[in-house]
Amino acid sequence: MTRLLISAVCGAALALTAAPAFAQQSVPVDAGAGNSDEKVNQLIIYGQDACPPSSDSELVICVRKGEGERFRIPEPLRGIDSPKSEAWANKVQAYETVGAFGTLSCSPVGAGGSLGCTQQLIDRASAERKNGSEVRFGELIAAERQKRLSTIDEDAAAQQARVEEAEKAYFDQRQRQEAAEDAALGQATTPPKPK
Repeated sequence: MTRLLISAVCGAALALTAAPAFAQQSVPVDAGAGNSDEKVNQLIIYGQDACPPSSDSELVICVRKGEGERFRIPEPLRGIDSPKSEAWANKVQAYETVGAFGTLSCSPVGAGGSLGCTQQLIDRASAERKNGSEVRFGELIAAERQKRLSTIDEDAAAQQARVEEAEKAYFDQRQRQEAAEDAALGQATTPPKPK
């Protein structure tokens, strides 16, 4: 019995120490979605902690949660999966479908009864995603990319102006050097005037 208790405590300790590493993993971005060398670092920060700045090769997305959430079990994992914790509305809804059978009913009774199961799974998954309380990193990444891409035209125009200015300075200097060389050659090859 004590062995079981000790192993359970060790397992819980390992699970709690692995949580911060999970929240700070770096995820490479799809090649079709942007720069193939760009990495996205998704962080959950707490309280007044500073969010690390993004760099040219890494996009940092921070989600801020309250200081009270720092050492708690993540919200999606806090629920208890037992019949006691199920809402009465869900239990009543289960009784409403007792007589449902036939095509697209997701029941073993009637012709085509099993065809409705896939649609029920899809509906349930989309409702969970829509009403979920977890962080939507995909939307935050898209917003950060849009913010970064909004200045790309101005940056490109400024860079082009700097390049053209450097080219003009280089060609002007080159023309002055050639003119000076031509003048020096002209003086050296000019025969002296007879007296």
